Amino acid sequence: MNVSFQLSDMSAASPTASPSASDSSPADPAASTHAGWALLALAIGGFAIGTTEFAAMSLVPFFAPDLGIDAPTAGHVISAYALGVVVGAPLLAVLGARVPRRTLLIGLMLAFAVGNGLSALAPGYHAMLAFRFLSGLPHGAYFGVGALVAASLVAPARRAQAVSLMMLGLTVATIVGVPLANTLGQWAGWRWGFGVVTLLALLTAALVALHAPRDRVQPGASAMRELGALGRAQVWLTLGIATIGFGGMFAVYTYLGSTLLEVTRVGPGLLPVVLSVFGMGMTAGTLVSAWAADRALMPTVGGLLLWSAASLALYPFAAGSLWTLLPVVFLIGCGGGLGAVLQTRLMDVAGDAQTLAAALNHSAFNAANALGPWLGGLAIAAGHGWTSTGWVGVALAFGGLVFWAASLAFDRR
Repeated sequence: MNVSFQLSDMSAASPTASPSASDSSPADPAASTHAGWALLALAIGGFAIGTTEFAAMSLVPFFAPDLGIDAPTAGHVISAYALGVVVGAPLLAVLGARVPRRTLLIGLMLAFAVGNGLSALAPGYHAMLAFRFLSGLPHGAYFGVGALVAASLVAPARRAQAVSLMMLGLTVATIVGVPLANTLGQWAGWRWGFGVVTLLALLTAALVALHAPRDRVQPGASAMRELGALGRAQVWLTLGIATIGFGGMFAVYTYLGSTLLEVTRVGPGLLPVVLSVFGMGMTAGTLVSAWAADRALMPTVGGLLLWSAASLALYPFAAGSLWTLLPVVFLIGCGGGLGAVLQTRLMDVAGDAQTLAAALNHSAFNAANALGPWLGGLAIAAGHGWTSTGWVGVALAFGGLVFWAASLAFDRR
């Protein structure tokens, strides 16, 4: 896909996005011309984040024995990163309320590079927990601020598609970055997976400095105004959809590598192939869901949750054979389109507290990233088998539907 060309067309159709839609501060007059390059720079940051987030899950079978722990315990390393996102997203969004968004994005990527560099050097399990927590701190704020910058470049009716283009970095990471990191981890050692992410983060910081539009702090911006998002019921309901409804995908994905080795009985060399199939599904789901959300946002959210429940229910039955598992993994990946859709929903319900609300979306998804592996690990440790994570995912998808229904009812009231 020619991202630069597509976004330039979108920008040309609407040189000035609605301030109320994106809460964007005024940008450089040349920002429209360079919109495609700015989005590409943001997407590379998403590629780095997606690579480390999902590659860490796929490397569980390799770093667990090296750190002297079993697979369910290694899931705590994944949860530590997710907890860092949960804590860091609101904290950094509030502290950065008076910082220009371009400057904030550069600083967040540099901090991300430091955290992943330390992860590559972790001497043991407890150090790894601490370094993964530090790595997660900039994640949510980067995506939240980046989504607002992307949305500010297009007409309000195309916000979801602009956010999805930025999020393509994350989904492409699941197709290319994660399998490559997994292959590198098997060939040269798992630490190299985190080392490569460090280099990508430094590259992103440089590209954002070169191509992101220069902006000014919006008049009236403050930590207290951002905290106003916490007083909005619809913000909390949307975050509930993300936290519960998205947990099922992470419950399955975290233990997918172990399931392939222990249940499907494939060799380690096929793990990157299956991970790429998941990424293809996530990419397709992100693009199609964003298109649908710009036409009917809340029905798209409900449809994605039902899709996830159905595909996750197929997982335990499909895991016995690679040929039945591959299409199910693709279908589960499609449910990843929920991310960009809920990001747009938060823009609608956050009022003038856009930055905190946008960052909290990624806190919620990484709360799901902590909840899903934890519940999945409990099911495995209780003796229900590796494929029991699929049933955990079904329950979480239906839990997300409860929050979705409550949000709809609140809208109508």
